[in-house]
Amino acid sequence: MAETRTRKKEDRIDYGIILSVMLLALFGMAAIYMAVSKDGSSSPMRAMVMQAVWYVIGGVGIFFVMQFDAEQLWRIAPLLYALGILLLIAVLVFYDKDVARNTGAHSWFRFGPVTFQPSEVMKPAYVLMLARVVTNHNVAMKHTWANDWRLIGEMLLWTLPVLALMILQKDFGTSLVFAAIFAGVVLVSGISWKIILPIGLAAGAVGTGTILLVVEDWGRKILLHVGFKNYQFKRIDSWLNPSGATSGSSYQLWQSMKAIGSGEMFGRGFNNLKVSVPVRESDMAFSAIGEAFGFIGAAVLILLYFLLIYQMIRVTFDTQNEFYAYIATGVIMMILFHVFENIGMNIGLLPLTGIPLPFVSQGGSFLLANMLSVGMVLSMRFHHQSYMFSREEESFQ
Repeated sequence: MAETRTRKKEDRIDYGIILSVMLLALFGMAAIYMAVSKDGSSSPMRAMVMQAVWYVIGGVGIFFVMQFDAEQLWRIAPLLYALGILLLIAVLVFYDKDVARNTGAHSWFRFGPVTFQPSEVMKPAYVLMLARVVTNHNVAMKHTWANDWRLIGEMLLWTLPVLALMILQKDFGTSLVFAAIFAGVVLVSGISWKIILPIGLAAGAVGTGTILLVVEDWGRKILLHVGFKNYQFKRIDSWLNPSGATSGSSYQLWQSMKAIGSGEMFGRGFNNLKVSVPVRESDMAFSAIGEAFGFIGAAVLILLYFLLIYQMIRVTFDTQNEFYAYIATGVIMMILFHVFENIGMNIGLLPLTGIPLPFVSQGGSFLLANMLSVGMVLSMRFHHQSYMFSREEESFQ
């Protein structure tokens, strides 16, 4: 009997998702080793060991989160959100001075040799809280014009404090991640397209208008008055004209594009990097993969991400749980935005924003946040209970 129970429990583990993460981790270990060997100041073996430790910690985190079913995740969502907000406030006071001096961002704690970014704790907590808010609203109210606007207001109520704290930390890249999660959950929340479409068009118009203002001197003066910084202008300049200042503000992007281009179809080979790229083990890890393994290797990496996302979507349909569906949407949007933005900025398609590549880039807190988020999706299959939320289910209230 015990053997049967164990077998059934093992059958509820989605090994496809786990395999995808493990293969991405192999790409990450290879990229970190090559990047540190070429451009780093520390030992490549030490960097690999440290990253391996974080993979192990993340694996333990996945197993731990998998034990929480939908009802337990529902109940802890406000507590995790409150913890995340407290950490985001604390880091404004106790931030790492060295990181702030080098990057301008007040978004890192330091504990001896270990640095930690609290916004990574906030990501899965925010996904959970947003999923709870939308589910609770949809259970209590029908979708009408007024109720849909009310739902948007409720979602903004939990989103604006996070974005405000990100702005105070001067972490624009991470702000975009939260905005992407918000947008993804809005799209699947049942809100009428008569509301979503005008908002989307307005957001696109604001983005296009901002870029047009950047290219004009008078426009930059306006943007400076509303909070833009000179380094942000430089990033956009290097994106619009990467060959314009290859020894200055465009150096990182230009070197990344050279490295990826030099990989051609099949790459130079493992640990045979010739082009130097700053911060290659972190934000620019994709350039190491492109140079070493070429177009084929980069395409395999992107395929692994699509397989991971496809499997997450499949689990969502299999479990048929509304609360889980919003959790999965938030996790998918978080990973998808990171992949799209990171690869886009490595090849010059998008401006540099300091967004790392999930499961590949070096970074403990970032890796841990992604692993815990995957754990939330794995718990869907593990428990596979169709909690069909209804107005009578007071245990979730």
